[in-house]
Amino acid sequence: QVQLVESGGGLVQAGGSLRLSCAASGRTFGSYSMGWFRQAPGKEREFVAAIRWSGGNTYYADSVKGRFTISRENAKNTVYLQMNSLKPEDTAVYYCAANLFGTIATIRAGALDYWGRGTLVTVSS
Repeated sequence: QVQLVESGGGLVQAGGSLRLSCAASGRTFGSYSMGWFRQAPGKEREFVAAIRWSGGNTYYADSVKGRFTISRENAKNTVYLQMNSLKPEDTAVYYCAANLFGTIATIRAGALDYWGRGTLVTVSS
């Protein structure tokens, strides 16, 4: 079992930055590929970013490419999402998720083994 807890959400003005963190329980965090997803009010959940368990490969949705950066620190069992140049349309609940030895394609498809409860990001115009 892996438990995921997101933090770092909040209210920020357009153009600002936030860094989300996702802390994972367990000793096998380094074996899990991680993803960030978001769900805006009235919309379906969508993929945001992914990082493979090895840490070498990352992938981003077109809507956040060049503005968001996903990274991981296995020694701290934590994955991060640095969000810069935020826009009002980035407003959503952000979730992290984990897949054991998952591929980028698996994560993009939303086939994750574990999910966090989410953290709310609100971007004001």
